[in-house]
Amino acid sequence: MTRFLTALTATTALCSPALAEDLSVVGSWSSLPLHQQFEAPFWTETLPAASGGALNVALTTHNQMNLGVGDVYRLLADGVYDVAMTVADYAVADAPELEGLDVPLVALTADEARAMVDAARPMVEDIFNARFNSHVLAIAPYPPQVVFCNAEISGLDDLAGLKVRASGRMTAQFLEALGAEGVNVAFSEVPGALQNGVIDCAVTGAGSGYSAGWWEVSTHLLPIPLGGWDSVVTAINLDRWNAMSAELQTLISERIAADFEAPAWASAQDALVNDIACLTGNGDCPAGEARNMTLVEVSDADFARARAVLVETVLPDWAARAGADWARRWNDSVGAVVGVRIGG
Repeated sequence: MTRFLTALTATTALCSPALAEDLSVVGSWSSLPLHQQFEAPFWTETLPAASGGALNVALTTHNQMNLGVGDVYRLLADGVYDVAMTVADYAVADAPELEGLDVPLVALTADEARAMVDAARPMVEDIFNARFNSHVLAIAPYPPQVVFCNAEISGLDDLAGLKVRASGRMTAQFLEALGAEGVNVAFSEVPGALQNGVIDCAVTGAGSGYSAGWWEVSTHLLPIPLGGWDSVVTAINLDRWNAMSAELQTLISERIAADFEAPAWASAQDALVNDIACLTGNGDCPAGEARNMTLVEVSDADFARARAVLVETVLPDWAARAGADWARRWNDSVGAVVGVRIGG
C-alpha cells in the first residue's frame, strides 16, 4: 500500500495541471511537410496530452518569427525560448564539426540515412552541449536534397559552369569540386533567383521544392542526393532540461522518439518517390496536382564520379576544418556504418 501511494503521488505530481510547465517551442519551416505533418501535431497535441496536463506548449516557427536561420540555436543557447528545431547545416558557421552529420551521397535510402544519423548522434549531442548549451531531443529528415534546374541538363557533368544554390556548406564545396559555382541564396528567395537568372539550379528536398512552387521556375529535376538528407535537429536549452524532473525528461524523450522521430523517418522514403511523381508527373501525386518537370536519370557514372569527389576532396577538406579528433570520431561511427573513411 505504501508503494502504491508513493507511485500515485509521483504520478499526480507529474500530471496535475496545477503544476503544469510552459514550454516555448520554435519549429522549422512552417510551410513544409515536416512541420505540418509531424512537428506541429506532436508539440501542440500529442505531447501535452501524454503529459496529462503537465506541459503547456506554445509553438511558433523561426520563419514566423523572422529569425535568421543561423540564429535559431544561438538564441536557444541564451534561453530566449526552450526548444528549437531547424536544419543542422544552418548552424555550421558556429560548429563546423556539425557538417559531419549530413554528408552528401553516403546514404541513398531512408534506412541508410537513419543508420547514419544514429551513428552520428553521440557526436551531435556533444556538439550541441558545447556549442549551443542544449540537449538533443530528436533528429528527423527532410527528404533527400536533390537538384532543380532552370536549364537543360542531362546529367551531373552538365552542372559544370552553372550557378547552383547549395543547401549547406559541404554541398557548396561538393558543387564547386564538380565545376559548378556554389551560391548562397536563402530558401525563400530561390524562386525569384531562378526566374531572374541569378542562379541556374538549386538544391533542396523534392517535397520542399514542390510545396514552395519551385516547379514554376525550373524545368529539370536531377534526383541525386547532392545535399544529403538535410537533418533537422530538435534540441532543448540545457539549463531548462536540467531543471526538469527525471519523470518529465523520460516522458519527453520517449514520446518524441515514438511519436515524432519514428513516423517522420517512416515516411521519408515514400515521400521521395511521391515527391518526384508530383514534380514530374511520373506516377501518382498524393499531395495535389502533378507537374511536368523533366526527370533526369542519374547514371552509374554520375554516382561514381560524385562519390570520388566526396572521398577525395570534400571529406578531407571538412576534416581539416573540424580537426583530427572529429575526423577520427566520424570514421569510427558514421564512416564505419556507411563504408567511407577519411584518409583512406
